[in-house]
Order: sequence, then C-alpha cells, then structure tokens
Amino acid sequence: MRPNSSIDHQPYQICREGKVKMVTNALPPNGGSGTFSYSKNSYFQKLSSSVEERKIEEEIQKKLDVQKLACGSNKIIRVADLGCATGPNTFTNAKKVLEAIKHKYQNQCPNTETTLEFHVLFNDLPSNDFNTLFTSLPHDRNYFTSGVPGSFYNRLFPQSSIHFAYSTYALHFLSKSPEVVQEMNSPAWNKGRIHYTSASKEVVDAYAAQFAKDAAKFLDARALELVPGGMLVIVMPGVPNGMSYSDIVNGLLFDSMGSILMDLSKEGLFDESQVDSFNFPFYAPSPEEMTKVIEMNGEFNIERMELTNPAPWLKSMNQVIPEWIIHVRAVMEAIFTRQFGNEVTHEMFQRLTKELSEKSELVETKHRDKIQILVVLKRKE
Repeated sequence: MRPNSSIDHQPYQICREGKVKMVTNALPPNGGSGTFSYSKNSYFQKLSSSVEERKIEEEIQKKLDVQKLACGSNKIIRVADLGCATGPNTFTNAKKVLEAIKHKYQNQCPNTETTLEFHVLFNDLPSNDFNTLFTSLPHDRNYFTSGVPGSFYNRLFPQSSIHFAYSTYALHFLSKSPEVVQEMNSPAWNKGRIHYTSASKEVVDAYAAQFAKDAAKFLDARALELVPGGMLVIVMPGVPNGMSYSDIVNGLLFDSMGSILMDLSKEGLFDESQVDSFNFPFYAPSPEEMTKVIEMNGEFNIERMELTNPAPWLKSMNQVIPEWIIHVRAVMEAIFTRQFGNEVTHEMFQRLTKELSEKSELVETKHRDKIQILVVLKRKE
C-alpha cells in the first residue's frame, strides 16, 4: 500500500465552486521526550527568547506598578504563559518573570514583611502534551500552577484577572491558513506552494490579513483578561518593514519544503492536490503591522517594540543546519503528518536536511540578524 492512501491523511475535498476545502489549523509541537520531541529540541527557542530577558526585566522595573497590582489582588499575582508547549523553556520564562516582579515589589515596598504569592497559568491547545509539561515541573518552584487548555485567540481567563501575560514563539502560528489561498478560482490560489514565501502578492496579502484578524482577536481577549495596568509581552519571529519573507532563511526553509513535497508527489507517493490544499499557518509580521493592529485595538500602550537578533551567538548557519531542522521538525511535524502521513513527513525532513546542507552557501546569504520582534504592552488604566 502506498503511504497516505488512508482517508485520514486527506482532509480535503474539491467542491463544485472550485474550492479546496481544507483549513490547516495549528497543532502543538511534538510531545513526549523522544528523539524529535519539543522538550528535547527547543534549545534554539530558549537562546532566542533569552536575548529579550534583560529588556523585559527593564520594562517590568520601569513600567509595572507591582505594589498597586498586589494591593488590588490580596497580594496574589497571576501570570499567564500563552502557548506554553511542553517545556522546559516555559519554566525558565516563568522563573525570570517572577524574579523580576518580586524584585520590583521589593524596591517599591522595602519595609514590608508581606510576601507575594504567584499563580502561573500555563496555556496551550487542548491537544498539547500537558502530561509531559506537568511531570517536568521544577520541584523547587515557588508558585502555584494550573493548566488552561484552549486557543489564545479566544478568551481564556475571567475578566481583569491576569496581571502579567507573555507569549514566546507562539503568536506566529495562525488560527488557520487563509481560506482564499485554497480557492482554485481565486487570484490568491497558492497552487504548488505550502506558504506565502515566494508566492504572489495576493497570497502574501491573504496571509497578512489572516494574521491581522487573529492578532486582533488575541488582543481583544487579553484586553478583557488583563487588569488595568497589567503587562503583556510578545516575542515572535518578525521581519523588517518592507522586507519579503523570501529574503530570510526561514523563507528558504518553506520553499525547500514545498519543492520536496512536490517531488514526492511526482514520485507517486500522494496526489499533487494534497500540496495545493496545504498552506502552513505561519506568519512573521513587521513592526509596522504589529503597531497597526495594536492601535486598532486601542486598549494598550506600546511600551517597547523592536526587532532584535535572535541568535547573536551564531556566526554561521552552516554549523547548525542539521540541528536546526530537528528543531523545526519538533515544532512543525504534527501539522505535516496530519496532511501527508508519517512516512512522507519523515522523508521530507530527511531530504530537507540534505538539501539545505548542500545549499549551505545560499543558506548563508539568507541569514539575517533582526528577525525577532519584541513587543511590550501595558493595559490602559
């Protein structure tokens, strides 16, 4: 039997009006603790988010009135991690945030004998591996915990209940791929590609519109959940204003994935229409786009927004290509597997490592410094 002959791997159909009915919803990264699990392959994300630690601490010290927040909540501070995955990065992030908040409180109330209590709420999709997350909780933690399953594009918490929320390397996953790019009669039909990289303007615009819609829902929900004066921090992939995604190394990654899948379809492993019906729900915004959606919401002040280098330690992409692809696989494999099946997905990642290693000089030309965006927002009082 050929791989992917099962209907389970073909979640699409072509309707009379020429619409490929398949919307790829984001799935959580690989659970467990196996070779390709996120828990074992999230070191790059840890290094990237650590670049922002000092800046986030600065914003907490300068802008977050912990004394006022504590007085209004019986000295209980609630912190939410939006898109927590399976760790261990989420515990590192929580520790750093809580240390910064405690330090600010001590500075504001040096003579108080009252200590703060912390409740950290770990959120991700219901299909996230919360078992692995909670079995790896630090034994020496000084906070209470809860798991909150659900999409952060919807409400997750009671009104005015969260004092500090952060989302690290999660908001770039769209709630779904844009439907218009799967309409065969649409100018935005993304035939033969799996992403907006190197695609037509209509496809790029469709992705941008989907991100704007999703980000608006994300901010609307957080505006209700955060207390007045509460802080929201976002760290995610980004691009400089006006730069095409095909100009950076992640764009080359998606182009290579798409071409490999097309090759596999031509080899008879599956029908080409499965590529046409698949568009990866990933979007990296520019600061200009982020500013626009935040201003449209109107409930937050922008305290800090900047593009940074997510890998200042990296001198050459060539030295990390195989490890990079394993990290990519840990994050993205589930989405590809649902569409193409295990065997095809495994073969794609094998060929991807080989192809990008052989194109190391081209990979190096696509490496850019400032492709991570930091956003620090404060809920208006």
